[in-house]
Amino acid sequence: MSSALVWFRRDLRLADNPALQAALDAGHDVIPVYIHAPSEEGEWAPGAASNAWLHRSLAALDSDLRARGSHLVMRQGGSLAMLQSLLAETGAAAVFWNRRYEPAIQSRDTLLKRTLRGQGIQADSCNGSLLFEPWQLATQQGQPYKVFTPFWRNALTRWKVQPARDAPPGLSAPRVEGARLDTLGLAPKVRWDAGFWQHWQPGEAGAREALEVFIDGALAGYRQQRDLMDRVGTSLLSPHLHFGEIAPWRIVHALEAGRSAAADADIDAYLRELGWREFAHHLLHHFPATAGENLNPRFDRFAWATPSAASLQAWQRGRTGVPIVDAGLRELWHTGYMHNRVRMIVASYLCKHMRVHWREGARWFWDTLVDADLANNTMGWQWVAGTGADAAPYFRVFNPVTQSEKFDPQARYISRWVPELEALPLKARFAPWQHPHLLAEHAPDYPRVPLVDLAAGRDAALAAYRRTGAG
Repeated sequence: MSSALVWFRRDLRLADNPALQAALDAGHDVIPVYIHAPSEEGEWAPGAASNAWLHRSLAALDSDLRARGSHLVMRQGGSLAMLQSLLAETGAAAVFWNRRYEPAIQSRDTLLKRTLRGQGIQADSCNGSLLFEPWQLATQQGQPYKVFTPFWRNALTRWKVQPARDAPPGLSAPRVEGARLDTLGLAPKVRWDAGFWQHWQPGEAGAREALEVFIDGALAGYRQQRDLMDRVGTSLLSPHLHFGEIAPWRIVHALEAGRSAAADADIDAYLRELGWREFAHHLLHHFPATAGENLNPRFDRFAWATPSAASLQAWQRGRTGVPIVDAGLRELWHTGYMHNRVRMIVASYLCKHMRVHWREGARWFWDTLVDADLANNTMGWQWVAGTGADAAPYFRVFNPVTQSEKFDPQARYISRWVPELEALPLKARFAPWQHPHLLAEHAPDYPRVPLVDLAAGRDAALAAYRRTGAG
C-alpha cells in the first residue's frame, strides 16, 4: 500500500483534520510528521509561553496516535530538507498539510509545494483552521475588507460550515522513528510555567473538555458576561484554536445543536467572536506588513514616547500603580492568559497613557500568551492603538478606573491578582493613589502613584494624535 506524510503544524488534532482525512481518503497509509523549524517563522518565531504549550500539545497528539497504533515522527531542521529526507526513508508518494496564513510561513509553503511537485511528489494543502479562507471574501469592488461589520455580514450570507468528522479509529504504524520530544527544547528548563497547568490542559481532549464546560456553563449569559472579569464568562478556547486542537466548525456545530429562543443571542454573540478571528486572518493575509507596521500610514507620524527600561518593565510585571492594569499583567505572567476586556485596558494604558508604540506590547504578549496568534495579536494591538483596521477612534482612551468599576464591581479580579490591595476598602482598590494613608498602611510596597497620571497621560496622547492629523 502507498504511504503519505501528513505534516502536522498548527492542527494538532486527529478529528476534523482535512489533511489527515485527505491522505486516508486517497488510500494512503499515514506517516504523521512534526518538524520543528522555528527559524522559518521569520521575526515571529513562537514565544516562550507558546513553546511551553506546544511541548504538551505534541505529547498529547503523540499519545492519541499511539492509542491508534501509530506515533508522531518528530524531526528538527529545515522543513523542506526534513520532508525530503522522510520521503526518501519511507518511500512515501505524497505530503499533505493544513494551511497557515502567517506571511513568512505562506512564502515558505509556496516554495516548498513548488519544489516537491517539481520532484514528482504529490503535495497538497487543505484548510484546517478557518471557516472562510482569507481570499474567499471580498468587497463588491473585489478589495479586502478593512471594516469588520460588512465583512461579517458577507460571511453570514455565505455561511456553510463543513461537517465535523471523528478521528480515525486506527492508523498504521510508521516504519520510521524521529527525535524525542524533549530534544526539541520547547519545555522551559526552569519551570516558570508551572502555574499554567493549573488552568489548562493542552491537547485535543483538553479542547473538547473546554468546549463542553463552556456550553454547560458560561454560554448561558455569554453576551452580557463576557466582559466581566470576576468570573469565567468566556469559552477559554483561544489557545486550543491557535494550536488547532479543535476546529472552529466543530465549535459551531456544537453551539448550533443547542439553539433555542433563550440561547440564540448568546450563540450569535459567540459566533461573532469567531468572526473576529476570521477577520484577523483576512487582514494579515492581505496586509502582511501590519505585523510590524501601521495599517493606516497616517500614524507613521505619531510621536511615540521612548520608554525607559524601568517603566516598560513596570508595565510588563504589573507594577504600574493602576490596579486593573497590574492585575491583568500578573494574570498573564502566572497563567499565560489575560481576560479579553483586560487586554484592551492594559493595551490602552501602554499605547495611550504611556504613549509606548504598540509593537512593544505586541512583542510582550507574543512571548507570554499561550494563545499568541499573529493575526489576532496584530489586529488587537492596532485596534487599541487606533492605527489599524476597524480601529478604535483615536480619542477613545480607556479609563482603567471606570472600566474596573464597571466590569469588576466588587474588585474580585483585582483582589485575586493584586492581593496586597485586598485589605483596602472596596472603593480604594480601584484607585488606591487617591487614598494615600490607606495605601501606606495596608499596602506599603504597592506603588504610591501611577506610572503615568491618568488625566495627564490622556491629554498628552490626544494632543499627539491631533498632531498626526487624526483629529
